[in-house]
Amino acid sequence: MDILKRISAYKAESEKLAWNGSFKDYIDLLKRDPTPAMTAHARVYEMIESFGVVDDGGTSKKYKFFEQEIFGLDRAVEKLVEEYFHSSARRLDVRKRILLLMGPVSGGKSTIVTMLKRGLEQFSRTERGAVYAIKGCPMHEDPLHLIPNELRPEAERELGVRIEGNLCPSCQMRVRTEYSGDIENVQVERVLISEENRIGIGTFSPSDPKSQDIADLTGSIDFSTITEFGSESDPRAYRFDGELNKANRGLMEFQEMLKCDEKFLWNLLSLTQEGNFKAGRFALISADELIIAHTNETEYKSFIANKKNEALQSRMIVMPIPYNLKVSEEEKIYKKLIGQSDMKHIHIAPHSLRSAAIFSILTRLKETKKQGMDLVKKMRMYDGEEIEGYKEADLKEMQSEYIEEGMSGIDPRYVINRISSALIKQDLQCINALDVLRALKDGLDQHPSITKEERERYLNFISTARKEYDGLAKKEIQKAFVYSFEESARTLFENYLDNIESYCNWAKIKDPLTGEEMDPDERLMRSIEEQIGVSENAKKAFREEILIRISSYSRKGKKFDYYSHERLREAIEKKLFTDLKDIVKITTSTKTPDEKQLKRINEVTKRLIDEHGYCPVCANELLRYVGSLLNR
Repeated sequence: MDILKRISAYKAESEKLAWNGSFKDYIDLLKRDPTPAMTAHARVYEMIESFGVVDDGGTSKKYKFFEQEIFGLDRAVEKLVEEYFHSSARRLDVRKRILLLMGPVSGGKSTIVTMLKRGLEQFSRTERGAVYAIKGCPMHEDPLHLIPNELRPEAERELGVRIEGNLCPSCQMRVRTEYSGDIENVQVERVLISEENRIGIGTFSPSDPKSQDIADLTGSIDFSTITEFGSESDPRAYRFDGELNKANRGLMEFQEMLKCDEKFLWNLLSLTQEGNFKAGRFALISADELIIAHTNETEYKSFIANKKNEALQSRMIVMPIPYNLKVSEEEKIYKKLIGQSDMKHIHIAPHSLRSAAIFSILTRLKETKKQGMDLVKKMRMYDGEEIEGYKEADLKEMQSEYIEEGMSGIDPRYVINRISSALIKQDLQCINALDVLRALKDGLDQHPSITKEERERYLNFISTARKEYDGLAKKEIQKAFVYSFEESARTLFENYLDNIESYCNWAKIKDPLTGEEMDPDERLMRSIEEQIGVSENAKKAFREEILIRISSYSRKGKKFDYYSHERLREAIEKKLFTDLKDIVKITTSTKTPDEKQLKRINEVTKRLIDEHGYCPVCANELLRYVGSLLNR
């Protein structure tokens, strides 16, 4: 890419988007397409929808806008979009509320707000997201405010829009002085929402209450012009440059809102309910903006405990943003954060980030009251795995069992800090799961906010994550060791299906070599089923369930293959590995392998590198580690 050419093209594209005209031209534009007159809330919702929505058969929705940055929070995001953005876009009363994102540290609250800001900037460059404002207005005001209140009902009917709000003091004076009251000729321009240029996005961050001024929100008097204009109530002597002024037509972010001094929050009372705020010696100033704030749970509880805050509390919609509770999504968070660093050159062995994710998720889950369900099974179900004896209804029941689940536990920031400490070691080419788990364990002593009891629990979770990794490591070696694994597995799979079909139909099975009719091979079937814990009493139901699945696939014109039944595939793989375990033990643990063993080790190492994402360093470490596991 030629950077200078691309910059030049971007500039030309921005210039192409420019539009200037009179108020009359703007009215003609609205007659053709009234969408530019939508509210700030509607603009945010339209922006989110413009990226696409995946509807999961009416049960849930996934918003593609959040996919690249937010992981594992589909339910929280759906609630946020549907209950706040969609409702407020339809002018329901929730638009008169402050949106407060409340959740634990490093849970994604700031990321969501940053995404909304960047998304609005991008959307305002599209035809559907175009924003038009009175030219020269410090608040980039909606031109429809020029229409007198008495004429608005008629204008609304003709244009198919709603008109809310009044001209700011600056525009009122300019209409009188510059245009002699001739509204038709007032100049209108297209503006591009930009945080950098302070158009349509405002950000307020609390600081020392003694030094922070309310002018940061509402603007201030320009004392150098008082002598020129003679009065503090002259709009020309006032700077309309507060964050509430500049966020008009877009989004206002309150960072760590509940850390603010009370007087800063009072301005929000009328802004949320009536769409206006008080500044200087002027009448109430209209503002059309979505107010979004974020805070942590501890500060929120302190806030609602204070009776003085009841008025503001009633004007808030609180959206809990918990930690992600899916292992596979947690891995994506770590990959994203590591990908943003300068440590991308260090190879991270497969399952290393997964092991860290297992530990993190276990710290966030709460014990369920459901019989026979432990935290590991719950973690797997949350991640989309099927657990024998439990159904989709059980999953939903567990998800609604604790409202506060996911609001505590180890945060992604801690895990990334510990992975960073493992990555930064001198002369390191590769890190594996054991390095990561060791770094997590070593860091618990330095963690500032965990109690002694929590530390013990977390150490147990690290042990659990290690056991889960041990299983994954054995499985990797299992797949790599079995020569022509797929072919061997499929042969065993077909053999098993033939036997269970004969068993369920009370029929004989024909030997493929001799043609002799025999009874189904009970020993073979049980040797496979036992690998996944199917008991003697449950074997008949398990076999019938597979036959029903085969029949269902057949009716739909689909083939039931090796990948159609997750648990059966797992059983086949474990059976193959069990048969080869002794060979693996001898090959991986021999200090001086013979020629045959050396050839096998080289084949396995090559397969790990070519097919499973290992490098020579971590492939050899995996072989040694699994060898030690099998010899215990």
